[in-house]
Amino acid sequence: MYLNASSILRAASSSSSTSSSSYLLSTLRSPSLSRTFVASSPSPRACRSFSSSAVRSLCCSSPRWSHGVHWRSPISLRAQIRAVAPVIERFQRKIATMASENPFKANLTSLPKPGGGEFGKFYSLPSLNDPRIEKLPYSIRILLESAIRNCDNFQVKKEDVEKIIDWEKSSPKQVEIPFKPARVLLQDFTGVPAVVDLACMRDAMNKLGSDSNKINPLVPVDLVIDHSVQVDVARSDNAVQANMDLEFQRNKERFAFLKWGSTAFHNMLVVPPGSGIVHQVNLEYLGRVVFNTDGILYPDSVVGTDSHTTMIDGLGVAGWGVGGIEAEAAMLGQPMSLVLPGVVGFKLSGKLRNGVTATDLVLTVTQMLRKHGVVGKFVEFYGDGMGKLSLADRATIANMSPEYGATMGFFPVDHITLQYLKLTGRSDETVAMIEAYLRANKLFVDYNEPQQERVYSSYLQLDLADVDPCVSGPKRPHDRVPLKEMKSDWHSCLDNKVGFKGFAIPKEVQEKVAKFSFHGQPAELKHGSVVIAAITSCTNTSNPSVMLGAGLVAKKACELGLQVKPWVKTSLAPGSGVVTKYLLQSGLQKYFNQQGFHIVGYGCTTCIGNSGDLDESVASAISENDIVAAAVLSGNRNFEGRVHPLTRANYLASPPLVVAYALAGTVDIDFDKEPIGTGKDGKNVYFKDIWPSTEEIAEVVQSSVLPEMFKSTYEAITKGNPMWNQLSVPTAALYSWDPNSTYIHEPPYFKDMTLDPPGPHGVKDAYCLLNFGDSITTDHISPAGNIHKDSPAAKYLLERGVDRKDFNSYGSRRGNDEVMARGTFANIRIVNKLLSGEVGPKTIHIPTGEKHYVFDAATRYKAAGQDTIILAGAEYGSGSSRDWAAKGPMLLGVKAVIAKSFERIHRSNLVGMGVIPLCFKAGEDADTLGLTGHERYTIDLPSKISEIKPGQDVDVTTDTGKSFTCIARFDTEVELAYFNHGGILPYVLRNLTKQ
Repeated sequence: MYLNASSILRAASSSSSTSSSSYLLSTLRSPSLSRTFVASSPSPRACRSFSSSAVRSLCCSSPRWSHGVHWRSPISLRAQIRAVAPVIERFQRKIATMASENPFKANLTSLPKPGGGEFGKFYSLPSLNDPRIEKLPYSIRILLESAIRNCDNFQVKKEDVEKIIDWEKSSPKQVEIPFKPARVLLQDFTGVPAVVDLACMRDAMNKLGSDSNKINPLVPVDLVIDHSVQVDVARSDNAVQANMDLEFQRNKERFAFLKWGSTAFHNMLVVPPGSGIVHQVNLEYLGRVVFNTDGILYPDSVVGTDSHTTMIDGLGVAGWGVGGIEAEAAMLGQPMSLVLPGVVGFKLSGKLRNGVTATDLVLTVTQMLRKHGVVGKFVEFYGDGMGKLSLADRATIANMSPEYGATMGFFPVDHITLQYLKLTGRSDETVAMIEAYLRANKLFVDYNEPQQERVYSSYLQLDLADVDPCVSGPKRPHDRVPLKEMKSDWHSCLDNKVGFKGFAIPKEVQEKVAKFSFHGQPAELKHGSVVIAAITSCTNTSNPSVMLGAGLVAKKACELGLQVKPWVKTSLAPGSGVVTKYLLQSGLQKYFNQQGFHIVGYGCTTCIGNSGDLDESVASAISENDIVAAAVLSGNRNFEGRVHPLTRANYLASPPLVVAYALAGTVDIDFDKEPIGTGKDGKNVYFKDIWPSTEEIAEVVQSSVLPEMFKSTYEAITKGNPMWNQLSVPTAALYSWDPNSTYIHEPPYFKDMTLDPPGPHGVKDAYCLLNFGDSITTDHISPAGNIHKDSPAAKYLLERGVDRKDFNSYGSRRGNDEVMARGTFANIRIVNKLLSGEVGPKTIHIPTGEKHYVFDAATRYKAAGQDTIILAGAEYGSGSSRDWAAKGPMLLGVKAVIAKSFERIHRSNLVGMGVIPLCFKAGEDADTLGLTGHERYTIDLPSKISEIKPGQDVDVTTDTGKSFTCIARFDTEVELAYFNHGGILPYVLRNLTKQ
């Protein structure tokens, strides 16, 4: 028998005895005990080795970060740890006497193997004999299974199980349930601050007189480094290595810190740079679908510190994005508090027409669901059309859940899922176990059998044949534009006043041509000229159909004599090495190269704003002539200022369309009527001449995408790369903070922290720091991209001897709170009503009327002991699940945000940092109430947390005599507990010190 972290956590949480808990924790900290996770199924990480010197010495033959075990070989560890097995078995017997029994232990059922023996045991939903379960959506059944398995009548109670079973009646009541995800997923932009927080919490535990070893992940944590690579070098055969060299030069300190974290913290795997994009790696490699831990089978589930964690929903794994601070709490064994969601049933029928891509489909679905309203809900897809969608197509739709606002876009496991698992190298035995378990527990959909009618909160339907080719933009993912309407829509955008669909370009200059010299070659730009064309983002690079389709477009263009203009910055950034293998296998990479789409690296690149600099001649032509230049990318986000500061128009498109627009050189084109260019025979070449048929694409996919490619790619990942393996890191459990570091800095969250919670706080006579309209994104609040040369963050770095060329990005400096506080509200496109129309990262210091950078104004308020608040419109905090968008305002002294509505994760993050989220009453906002932002605001909250209830009304008064009532968006009792402690991390710390 083998002990795992999950069973330890269950034992700890189920013990009602203080002395027993103390014994358990002291035993956990015993240096003689190694906690080891073993998955009976060949999972990507068959084992996790920990800090015990005994086990470390046994595993020393491999790099420490890889846990010293072959990625598909769980058996190899079993021989290695026989020496510590007696200790583990004695400890298990001790736990067995301590733990209170799971009230559903009678529902633990054996799952037999076809040839004899058993796969393991599982908590059986059918054995509950409750007819309500048959009608539950599959996504809710996953929550139900988790509640039953983790039920201890302490963290998870029988009443919670009943709430979920009675979902049809209980979900409209906004009831709260606990949820324990099976694992946590991080990427490096969000992972660095998470590890910084954990390191800081260890220090705080020391200062509070407790044991710092209590700060350790108790569930598997996977961190994929994918957000750091930039497109510095493009259109070069050497681009991958050149960009990785620069990536390591800029980020060596961050990478060393993460490597330290993988050794200092138990249960943490770090996938090195150059391996791929986190969500594609999760889909192809990390996703288990079903766990088999100590002979207990249960569904895989994951929360991640990136909003597009939802991509795994396409594999039938329940997963969604959370803030970094929520993820840290989940790592440390805290159950997540979740409002039991409504589920939108989305029925798909028919099949996509010839030439229509999965990207066209997801942009259509995004627009439909955005219109329907799905914030805070699950979306579950079903219907006959499911059989016509590949797993990669489903993952594309699931990936963009944040763009349509849902917590999940879930595709239950069916035969297509099983086929994908085999394609990606999961063993036949593993796939057999997955299918047997999911069928036995009523979590598998077999479309060959009659379907039990399921109940949904609301319904949508789409005939796949109705989907048209399209793009989305120029500033938001849900502003879909059918391809046939693109030219007219573009001209409308030029005419319209400045907004999401407008640039306000006067008619007389709309045809302006900016001529310039590009490395001695005559060149020109107009409004709508494409200057960035990027095949990027896990949304699409995980899908062989659209990637190979793009290769076919490049091939046809080459054969006809078309060539992308050299001043268009083209790039191809696959989400995993598998893509490179099948592009080479198909022979299409050479045509990509001929069109300038050389592979530039394996990471997020342009999709997150790591597009690199434009050529100086191009940048000057845009700036000096005020050209509305365009980027076309196969990404999932196109918010203003995100892709590149100089591309005001940014369109999301399928990879084949990215190539087509790069060839055309402009978005100001009607592909149905206007030629893309002139061929080598002097004749016009049209869109239809280069566009591949669905059959052509399917044929190349069939012959080029092979299981061996996945196996060899992910076996290589566990070996790291030379640059990563050469990083030298300390072995100490406590991190040695370098006060001179501009990347990693000890944050002030626990400064002067006491064992007693500070209690709730209202707001007295606060000034308005910023006054916003609708759709302020986390990119506006805490940008991830370039650090502007004149910004407070730039000033801070220059004062510390950092050259401008070494500024790197805000995202890469998220381990330094000094940089990030200065980068809060530093987006150059942000619109603050206090500035009366001026665009940029400044505000008015109300007492003096002076204009300052936001950071400088906030510093003045703090120095004077004055609180601040923020006024905002609808969808405040939409976009990436960026915890710095909550940490930054808190560090600036913001005590509350009053908005029309919040994005789900951002609202939760604000609570997690102790910032009060308030919503205006329906039909009201700052404008209708006549608020200008020049008032002083008092928010009346009770001084006792017991007197505050989730969603209660709160009175806000101003010094001008205006008063209004808001809704306090503390949505659960647990969130109120966080607020009482000043945030989620102090809450967790104080709880751990008491154990």
